Amino acid sequence: MLGHSARICLLAAAITASFPVLAEDTDTTRLLQRLMERVDQLEKRNAELEKAVQAQDSDADSHVEARLKALEEHNAQLESALLTEDVSEREPQLASRLKAVEYQTLDIQKQAKILDSIEGFSADANFTTVAQRAHGIDTSGTELNYRADITVTTPTIRTGDIESKMFGHFRVGQGKGLGDKFTSFVGPNATSFQLGSIVEPESSAMILAQAWYQADIPLPYGGFQPNSRQTLTVNFGKIDPFLFFDQNAAAGDETRQFLASPFVHNALLDNPLAANIGADGFGFSPGMRVSYFNWGAKPETYRLSLGIFGAGRSADFSNSFKSPFAIVQAETSQRFFVGLEGNYRIYLWRNGQAPTFVADETASHRGIGFSFDQRLGDGITLFGRLGAGSGDRLPFDRTASIGAEFNGSYWDRGADAIGLAIGTSRTSGDFRAQSATVDADANGVPDYGFVATGWEQVAEAYYRFHVHERFELTPDFQYIRNPAGNAEAQAVTIVGVRANLAF
Repeated sequence: MLGHSARICLLAAAITASFPVLAEDTDTTRLLQRLMERVDQLEKRNAELEKAVQAQDSDADSHVEARLKALEEHNAQLESALLTEDVSEREPQLASRLKAVEYQTLDIQKQAKILDSIEGFSADANFTTVAQRAHGIDTSGTELNYRADITVTTPTIRTGDIESKMFGHFRVGQGKGLGDKFTSFVGPNATSFQLGSIVEPESSAMILAQAWYQADIPLPYGGFQPNSRQTLTVNFGKIDPFLFFDQNAAAGDETRQFLASPFVHNALLDNPLAANIGADGFGFSPGMRVSYFNWGAKPETYRLSLGIFGAGRSADFSNSFKSPFAIVQAETSQRFFVGLEGNYRIYLWRNGQAPTFVADETASHRGIGFSFDQRLGDGITLFGRLGAGSGDRLPFDRTASIGAEFNGSYWDRGADAIGLAIGTSRTSGDFRAQSATVDADANGVPDYGFVATGWEQVAEAYYRFHVHERFELTPDFQYIRNPAGNAEAQAVTIVGVRANLAF
């Protein structure tokens, strides 16, 4: 390749050769001279530029090499840091962040495995405390108690068409309530619970109240389960019999509804003097229940249930089944009053080892009961119970109660409620004849010291105030006239307040 100056010289020679006259012209020579000087300057400037470019290229190459070297060293440090599980402040930040993300991912996976392992379990917790003050009794009439209940239900397991599950219930509490302050067929605080066989500071120990198994078998057995409209249910274990018998939608939950025992259960089955339910002192009993349920005409349904439970003054797993508590119940759900739901139950029961009003004595008792709850409107539920019993040394042999719960939607407090109820129990012939002769003994059976003559009456009113989603406050008032059938006794009035927290 020829440079710019060489090309210019060749061009000048060519011009001179082609035009000899012009070559001798002084002006032309001078112009050519200047042209050649300019070409030389351009050549020098070009050389300088090429040198500068070469220097810049060299610096750029050096900078790139330095950055590549630094990047390689950083990658080496990153790979070395990722080979260890420990997190160090000296390692690259990217390694620390990658390890943090990895640990978080592992934690999430671990939590997911835990959730998978407990999927299907359900748990509920309820804490209730009650303060009451009684007027019209001789002893101190102020009592405070609390009770906490935790229930757990396992996932449903399918074996063919049979579905089965387990239920557990734990309970703890302190405070006996007002029940031992005066003699009455009424337990004024059905939430009271305390272990009585251990020293007082330890009376808050938790017990396993219930633990039972349930199997639901679609009928007809061996048929096509999706088309089944009948179910045979079997339960056995340690059970609260009132979960399955004498239920009531408006009067069956002492933590939210009525506190007085005649408005929680049938008074013949559950009362402070001689409860015929056959359960232990805490209300639970070993036993089993078999139920046939038919919902082929739904919403009208029908159920027939049979229960066999331990009996005695404290039902247990030893001799309580030699003459157990047995109950059979027929129930139906119907739609009356323009399609409003109502539930009706009738049951027969017998207890071969029922406690009497005499200490350490049991006798054979039997009876019949009826229970209903019926909605009368969007916010009114009416309820009632009837009971008749027979047997030796029953405290009372007839009982009746009726009441209603009114939903707060009528006064723009939809979650609130008002409850009103009245009840009565007739003293038995044996109690009227022997009430004045029953003496106190080492077990603390009271000396009644009066002649029972007739009926005991009780009334209760409450207002359930919904504080927030899980917390309720319930002022409560009770009035007991002729307690234990004693016409000479002063009427007892009880005012109290209940706080309930549920999860």
